[in-house]
Amino acid sequence: MSEIKSINPFSGDEVGSYQTHSDEKIQAALKLADSQFHTWKKTDLEGRSKLVVNFGKLLRENIDELAEIATLEMGKPIEQAKAEVNKCADLCDFYAEKASDFLKPKIVSESKPLKMISYQPMGCVLSVMPWNFPYWQVVRFAVPTLLAGNVAILKHASNVSGCALKIEKLLLQAGFAEGVFQTLIVSSDNIEDIIDNRIIKAVSLTGSGPAGSAVAEAAGRNIKKVVLELGGSDPYLILEDADLDKAAEDCVQSRLQNNGQSCIAAKRFIIHESVYDEFKDKLIKLCDQKKYGDPMDASTHVGPLAKVSLAEELSKQVRDSIEGGAKLAYQKECSEGSKAFFPITMLEDIPEKSPAYRDEFFGPVFLLFKFSNLEEGLKIANDSDFGLGGGVFTSNLKLGKEIAETGIDSGSVFVNSFTKSDPEMPFGGIKDSGIGRELSSYGIHEFVNIKTISVSS
Repeated sequence: MSEIKSINPFSGDEVGSYQTHSDEKIQAALKLADSQFHTWKKTDLEGRSKLVVNFGKLLRENIDELAEIATLEMGKPIEQAKAEVNKCADLCDFYAEKASDFLKPKIVSESKPLKMISYQPMGCVLSVMPWNFPYWQVVRFAVPTLLAGNVAILKHASNVSGCALKIEKLLLQAGFAEGVFQTLIVSSDNIEDIIDNRIIKAVSLTGSGPAGSAVAEAAGRNIKKVVLELGGSDPYLILEDADLDKAAEDCVQSRLQNNGQSCIAAKRFIIHESVYDEFKDKLIKLCDQKKYGDPMDASTHVGPLAKVSLAEELSKQVRDSIEGGAKLAYQKECSEGSKAFFPITMLEDIPEKSPAYRDEFFGPVFLLFKFSNLEEGLKIANDSDFGLGGGVFTSNLKLGKEIAETGIDSGSVFVNSFTKSDPEMPFGGIKDSGIGRELSSYGIHEFVNIKTISVSS
C-alpha cells in the first residue's frame, strides 16, 4: 500500500491523506459487488428510485460541505462547486422520475409470436473518473447505472479522493446497501487488473485521450462494453450577424468555467473577419473584469488550476505555440502567489502546425481564428481530432440550426448559447472525443443487456 495526498492548489496545504487499498481489499470489494448484484437487481425499480431521491436530498442538505471539499481539493470556485452539487441533485430527480419509462419493456408486436425488448442489468460496472467535476462526472454515471440494476465501483482521480469517499458515504446514508456502490482508492496502475477481473462487466471512463485508449484496449481484450468521454477543443463560430455582446458573454463564461478546465469549454473562437476586431475587443474587456483569487472566496472568478503540473504543461503549450508562429493577443496579469495559477490568455494568427491549432488547451486560453466565408469557417471548425461540443452565434436561426445539424462535426452543437450537459439530452462525442453516450435514455441504456424476447404459443 502507498499514500495518496490531496493538495490544495491555492495554498499548497495538504487537504487529506489516504492509504491506497491493497490487492486483498480490491478483491474483497469485487466479490462484495458481485454478491450484492444478485440482490440489488431483484430490487424493484420503485425501491431503487426512492433511494436515488434520498441521495438527491442528501446532496442538497450537504451542499456547503461538498462544495468546500471540491474547492479545497481541486480549486473550483466555491459558487461553481455549489452549482455542480445542485446539478447532481437535479439529475437524481430527473432519473428517479424517468427511469420507469426508459427501462420498461418495449412491445414490438403483440401478434403471434409476441415480440418485445427487455432491458436487463449487466452486473458490476467500473467507473474511472477525472477531477475537474468531481461530483457531476460520478453522479451522471452512477445514478442511471444503479437504477438499471447494476452495481458500481469507482476509481476516482487521486487528487479528489475526499470527494470520492463522500459520494460513497452519502449513498450509504441514502439507504443503498453496502457493496452496491464502492469507492476504491487505487492508482492508475491497478485499473488494467481490475478490468481483467471477470466480475467487471463494463467500463465507463471520462478523462484524457491516452487514458481512454488504455482503458479501451484493456476492455476490448476482455470483450467488455466501454463508454468513453474524452477531451474536446470545441469550436465556436461567430458569424457576421451575431449579437456580439451576447456571444462574447457566453464565450467568456464557457471558456473560464472551472478555471478553464472543462472538456466542453469553448476553446477555439472562429470569428468572421468583418467582426473579428470588435469581437476580440469585447472578449478582452470582459476578461479584464475577471478577478483572480482564493476559490473559497465567493467573489473570485478564476482560481488556480487543479495542480501545479497542469499550469506548467499549459505554459509549455502556449510557449511552444508562440515559438511556432502564433501571436500573443492578450494576457491578463496574475499576481497570485500559487504556481498553479495560469493567466487568462488569448492567441491569434495560429499556424496549422502550432500546438494551439490541434491540441486541447485545458485552462483559460482563448484560441482565435479568422474566416472570410462560411465554408472556410466550417473547415477550421472541423479540422480537429476532437468532436465533443461546439457553438454557432447568428441572428439567422434557420442557418444556425443547419450549421448545428450538418455543419459542425461533434456530439452536440448549441446555437446562440454555450455547450452544457443536460440530463434530458444525450451527452458524448465523436472522433477522439470518445464513444458512447451519457444522460437521457441513451445513457441508461449503455449499461444494460438489450434483450430480444419472442414468445410463441
